[in-house]
Amino acid sequence: MPPITNLQIFGTKKCPDTRKAERFFKERRVSFHLVDIATKGPSAGELRKIANAVGGMEKLIDRDGKRYVERGLKYAAPTGPRIEQILIDDPLLLRTPLVRAGDRATVGAAIDVWTAWLADST
Repeated sequence: MPPITNLQIFGTKKCPDTRKAERFFKERRVSFHLVDIATKGPSAGELRKIANAVGGMEKLIDRDGKRYVERGLKYAAPTGPRIEQILIDDPLLLRTPLVRAGDRATVGAAIDVWTAWLADST
């Protein structure tokens, strides 16, 4: 497995799991690019690549988040292509952090997976 390059962390400064991801990679001296989804979300293409790596768009939407409820989506329950459009329009509905390295990606604090990535890349 090649070394981890072009690592991206999509999240917000307030999110404790995003801060965990930052700390995890900083402690291991892995450089990354933090994308604050409060100002700029992933592009449609990036979103699709991440969704493919984690098992679908359904896994990316934060159905437990306050914003999901505030937007009335709890009762509308978007599915399929609507989820992609909703996430592009409002990236704060994403489960965070989204960590992407090439073709690999995770949703949430996946420390065991990140550890495996680093072990594979040495």
